[in-house]
Amino acid sequence: MRELFKALSELENSLVDMYGVSLNEAMVLCSIGRETVAASTIVERTGMKASHTSKVIGGAERKGLLTRELGEKDKRQMYFSLTEKARECLSAIRKDGVEVPEVLLPLFNSYEMSEECESLS
Repeated sequence: MRELFKALSELENSLVDMYGVSLNEAMVLCSIGRETVAASTIVERTGMKASHTSKVIGGAERKGLLTRELGEKDKRQMYFSLTEKARECLSAIRKDGVEVPEVLLPLFNSYEMSEECESLS
């Protein structure tokens, strides 16, 4: 368990150092892609808890990576989309990659980048 946590920390440190985004922020950006989605969709796609997702969304907004819009029918509903800065960040990650710790390589090698992220490049 310790090795897994250490590897995830190394991966996140690489993302932060190279692209200025945390692992959770990168997952949120990728889960949105070119769509405009509700927070509940981000929760569903990332598997994070709603309260944690809210904090990650807030951080991404402060970094200028997300825009927030009120719902047209229900003004209480918030929708999120990527800014140009976020699209450039995901494109850079896709193009230049990130160093993946060896223990995580089998997991990464078994999955392709999702369609949402692929369409950004």
